[in-house]
This record gives sequence, structure tokens and C-alpha cells, in this order.
Amino acid sequence: MFRFEHIEYLYALLLIPFFSLLFILYRFWKARAVKKFGEPEVIRQLMPLTSYKKGVLKFFLLMLAFVSLIFGLANPQVGSKLEKVQRKGADLMIALDVSNSMLAQDIRPDRLTRAVQGITKLVDRLEGDRIGIVVFAGKAYVQLPITTDYAAAKLFLSTISTRMVPSQGTAISEAIDLSVSSFHADERSKAIIIITDGENHEGDAVASASAAAEEGIKIFAIGMGSPDGTPIPLYDEYGRQTGYKNDRNGQVIVSRLDETTLQQVASAGNGIYVRASSGQDGLGKILDEINALEKQEIETKMFSEYEGRFQYFLAISIILLILEFLISERKSKWADKIRLFNR
Repeated sequence: MFRFEHIEYLYALLLIPFFSLLFILYRFWKARAVKKFGEPEVIRQLMPLTSYKKGVLKFFLLMLAFVSLIFGLANPQVGSKLEKVQRKGADLMIALDVSNSMLAQDIRPDRLTRAVQGITKLVDRLEGDRIGIVVFAGKAYVQLPITTDYAAAKLFLSTISTRMVPSQGTAISEAIDLSVSSFHADERSKAIIIITDGENHEGDAVASASAAAEEGIKIFAIGMGSPDGTPIPLYDEYGRQTGYKNDRNGQVIVSRLDETTLQQVASAGNGIYVRASSGQDGLGKILDEINALEKQEIETKMFSEYEGRFQYFLAISIILLILEFLISERKSKWADKIRLFNR
């Protein structure tokens, strides 16, 4: 198994054509400058020790040193051994509310940002578990199919915003149904974590949670916000707050946490409900519950260790630079006396 630890450094190799073009232009400029002093053949006789080929050789060595240096910085790595690792894990689907009400700031900095931060911390604590992400507002969509690629999960989390789902609302029922259908058909323990302010406007979320529980899937709910509620801020295209969302009568809309609905959903799904706050996102307690589930043992093959080979390329680069430094552009007197084909 072979890989580069820092593959982004390889883009520097694109500079080689640029350096080559500069060298060619320099050679043309130098040749034209020599012609201004007289005939090139006469100039060569006046400067017999000047070597035109060594300049090319020195440039070639510099480019080889540059290539070797870039490979060294990218750190080529070789998988040193392949071993079987026994891991236990569960399947988790995160159903995240991205409706506009999640922009409310009764949890700092706002409900949605706090939820994304909490999920990111959750991903860092996973070991062997598979995770998927469903985003929902008026409709539900799979943002990340279930996977063990935690780096991809973080990447998708960084792109989440309230603009992802055009239709507004809080379709908790559809989010649960979509999460259930996104699980793989195997014997692993399965759980759905719903993160929302609970203002359910679509479908029967409790019935969907009950149906999921019948399939052995636990439902956990995290309430984002406060029962007292707070206005929903509006922002312009530059991210500046312009006011608060109003209803049809021009009254400021206050978004309140619907704990009752979320408690019923969690109860129907044989899970627990946790209310988040600015200090606690609630995911830690739920992860403890998930870790208590019976997790299936799976055997996976993976390259457990990688060994860097950067030192070889850096050594080659240094040797080439030393050679380039030692080579003079002047001809060697002793070499010029050698005549292999002359009597």
C-alpha cells in the first residue's frame, strides 16, 4: 500500500515547465547578448574555457533536486503490515433540522451551529461505528449515506446550512422514515438521533418512531432551544442580520422548543430525550446510551501502520544540490587536453 501523506505539495511540480521556459529564455537572451560583441565563433575562441553544455547540466541537476525535494515534502509512505482488526460498532443516523427556526439564538451562537459543533465532537468519539446524516426541514434528504469515513462526515457537516432544503417546515416523521430506509440490512445495532427544535408541522412523528422501534431501531431526540422561545433572525447575502422573521400579519415570529413532541418521539422509539443548552449539546449522554447497546463484532482488514520515506528523497535532493554547486560552468583544463580520437 502506497500513499502520499501531504499530496497537496505535488502541485508544486507544475512549476517545472515554468522554470524550464525561464531557462530557455535566459539562454536565448545570453546568446543574443554575445552576438552584440561580435561573431559567436570569434567569441568562443576568445573565451576558450567557457562551457555552454555545463549550464544545461547544472539546470538539469537543479530540476532533479527540486523534484526530489517536492517528493520528500509530500512524504511518500508505505503500508508496513496488513493485519486483521476486530472491531465492534453500531449504525447511527443523525437527522438534523435545518429549518430557519434553527437560526434562533437562544443557544449560542445559534441552534444550528451548536448542533453541528456537537455532531463534530460526536464523530471524533466514534470507534468502529458507521454514521450517516439526514437533513430535513419541510422535506428530508440524505446528506451522507452511512459510512465509516469520519473525515467525509466532517466535510459534509461543514457545508450544512438552512439553505440546503428549499421547503420550510419540520418534517420529523419523514426524517425518521428516510433514516430507517438508509440503514444497511445487517445485524448491527441501529439508532437514530434527531436534533431539532421540535416544532413538528408534517406527518405523525410518534407513529414513525414506533414503527422504527418495531424494527429494533432506537430513537433518541435532542431539543435545541428554550420553551420560552426567541425570534428568528434574518440575514442578507453578506451574512449581516437585517431583522427578524415576521408572520403574515407583520408580527415577529417566536420559535419555541416543543419538548412534549420530542419526549413522545423518544419514548415511542425506546430512547431518551435530552435538552441541549449553550454549555451542553446533549450528544455525550446519548452516545453513552448508544455505547451501552449490544454491538456486533466485525472483522476488517486494514493497513495499520505507514512508514514515511521522505528522508531518502531529501538526501537525494541535497546530494544533487551539492553536485550542482561543485560543477563549474568553465571547462576543465585537464579535460580539454584529452583527445581520444586525435593522434
